[in-house]
Amino acid sequence: MGKNTEGANKAIVIKYKFIFGTGLEKEIRVELDSKTHILIKTGKASHPEWTRLKFFKCPNCSLDENRHIFCPIANNIVELVDFFGDSISYDEVNLVISSAERKYMKHTTLQQGISSLLGIYMVTSGCPVMEKLKPLVATHLPFATLKETQYRVLSMYLLAQYFLSRRGKKPDWELKHLVKIYDGVQIVNQSFFKRLSNSNIKDATLNALVKLDIFARHIPVLINKNALDEMEGLFTAYYE
Repeated sequence: MGKNTEGANKAIVIKYKFIFGTGLEKEIRVELDSKTHILIKTGKASHPEWTRLKFFKCPNCSLDENRHIFCPIANNIVELVDFFGDSISYDEVNLVISSAERKYMKHTTLQQGISSLLGIYMVTSGCPVMEKLKPLVATHLPFATLKETQYRVLSMYLLAQYFLSRRGKKPDWELKHLVKIYDGVQIVNQSFFKRLSNSNIKDATLNALVKLDIFARHIPVLINKNALDEMEGLFTAYYE
């Protein structure tokens, strides 16, 4: 008798509900392929000029403009940008983030909520630079602190090195290439800021991008020797 595969390919769903002081509610549903964690596009098929790949194209983008007319990230966030295009960063909202496993609730600023949501889109849309961070989405943690981000990023990267070694490739146990990954992420963040700055939107989405970039800038600091020495004390039970 064959295996029961019902639900095996069911999409991973993460829902962001923004509840404004005016009573307005907006829920954005993110669907990811359960195997690849690539975004399943469910929004409208609108293609404004700023979504074209050549529009303020990231200098480190490896995509061929002849094969990819649209930037994969830009193409997926049209609905998000359209809705929040007239919003102000420090508008206060009650944010409810839910998945099949748990729910998060926080009274916060709009830019904080958009930043968390935008982070998912940027690493699951097929951007060759950003997709190295895609494993983080499997354990999505909204409102993560820098220390939590440090632990998650290092865990992700070191696990990637283990998988490389299993495939007979040379692992980077010294974390030398992790900084290079985040250097590339910063270039994408900054170029994407230019892309959206030229699309006549207000500051909520733009500042959400700035917030993401601030996190990216902190990563090299979080993996320096002093920071790692501080974390080393947590693992004394393994040294016996």
